[in-house]
Amino acid sequence: MEEEVEQTRGAEAQVEVRKIDENRWEIPRSGGMRVPGRIYADDRLMAAIRKDKSLEQVANVAHLPGIVKYSIAMPDIHWGYGFPIGGVAATDPEEGGVISPGGIGFDINCGVRLAATHLEYEEIRPRMKDLVTALFNRVPAGVGAHGAIRKLSRGDLNRVAVKGAGWPVEMGYGYAEDLVNSEANGCVPGADPDRVTERAIERGAGQLGTLGSGNHFLEVDVVDEIFDERIAEALGLRKGQVTVFIHSGSRGFGYQTCDDYLKTMQKTVAKYKIHLPDRQLACAPIDSPEGKAYLAAMNCAANYAWANRQTMMHLARQTLLETLQISPKDLGFRLVYDVAHNIAKFEEHVVDGRVRRLCVHRKGATRAFPPGHPQTPASYKHVGQPVMIPGDMGRASFVCCGTQRAMEETFGSSAHGAGRMLSRTAAKKQARGRSIHRELEDRGIYVRSTGRETLAEEMSEAYKDVEMVADVMHRAGVTLKVARLKPVGVVKG
Repeated sequence: MEEEVEQTRGAEAQVEVRKIDENRWEIPRSGGMRVPGRIYADDRLMAAIRKDKSLEQVANVAHLPGIVKYSIAMPDIHWGYGFPIGGVAATDPEEGGVISPGGIGFDINCGVRLAATHLEYEEIRPRMKDLVTALFNRVPAGVGAHGAIRKLSRGDLNRVAVKGAGWPVEMGYGYAEDLVNSEANGCVPGADPDRVTERAIERGAGQLGTLGSGNHFLEVDVVDEIFDERIAEALGLRKGQVTVFIHSGSRGFGYQTCDDYLKTMQKTVAKYKIHLPDRQLACAPIDSPEGKAYLAAMNCAANYAWANRQTMMHLARQTLLETLQISPKDLGFRLVYDVAHNIAKFEEHVVDGRVRRLCVHRKGATRAFPPGHPQTPASYKHVGQPVMIPGDMGRASFVCCGTQRAMEETFGSSAHGAGRMLSRTAAKKQARGRSIHRELEDRGIYVRSTGRETLAEEMSEAYKDVEMVADVMHRAGVTLKVARLKPVGVVKG
């Protein structure tokens, strides 16, 4: 879930921003900035971005020790904790580079998972309301929801933290092939459960297999338009096809881990004499004991999130089989890709003409690796890594692919969603007297949620138009648009 920061609208940003071209802007170095800021947006998106202080946060991130090249912001950028949501920064351990929990976010490895089916939308359209109800009843959603799996023991949770999506597969919640087309095969190394607090363990023990609340969702979508036939075919997507789209993260386990280490790093800033323009950028040198401890704990939370999405995907698969009363062969359910939105990864990138091992912070940003990259799945090596950009529950989402331009300009990163336009409080105020549920149903979108308040907070007007976001990334050459998905059934917390 995005950070609950209500200071999202108000005074216009006072940061100097220079336009480079129709899709890129720059914040020049000034004061203690070590690198310039780089923002991807067109004129219309920039007008919205200027209305909060996220540009100031882009400039603040540029002060981090060891940051290289740029402090980067995607077109869905908005105000967050420390880093803007939609921010990317790479730090070099060999130059005193730091790791900052605010550059990953509270919902560690919040991400999206897209599954394709053999189903045609017109075939299941008459059953859509029943299907959405069944999914709502099968996949726990809402604040504090208890998991679809029994409450985990400490030993089981330790195994989840180390094995990631592999653990639920071992327990019968999925199949080995589910792990292939996923970032890092659904598990990052370097996780150490001993670096996770008892409070985080306690919060995570009962939440595996839960959607959560806020902007998290489980959607049944239909492929509405194909932009690139060759890549769409490689991803197994075709017009009229039914897909399942899941957006969730590490739940209370990840939130508590971030909170715990932010408190630790408030002290390490003084210890290592790090000067920052915002205390929310609290950080530690990557190679310090505190930095290593956070990375080990963050990896545990990232693996929990992959296990969480794997579990929910399997529950969704079983629900489709039972509700539609079809065989697994007829359903043809398979994972297209799963990608993290809030994570830090060690990756090799070319900076100033040489290959460097960098710690890439992505907060509200998705990896977008090109064709041929060693970490692009084998089945997609010829087209590039899939990039999913979800929109709001009333409009659309996009499937794209990474490019070499992304490696050259954004550390192989792209946008992660539409980006909020209204705070949750403002959205609820604007929704008064309206029936968001009825408005969506009148447009053929069936929605189930744990409460009316969530639908008000998540109404379409609360978000930027995701098509504008995807278009900026496409025109800039960072990602290529492949397909557009339209929601027809939505489960919200």
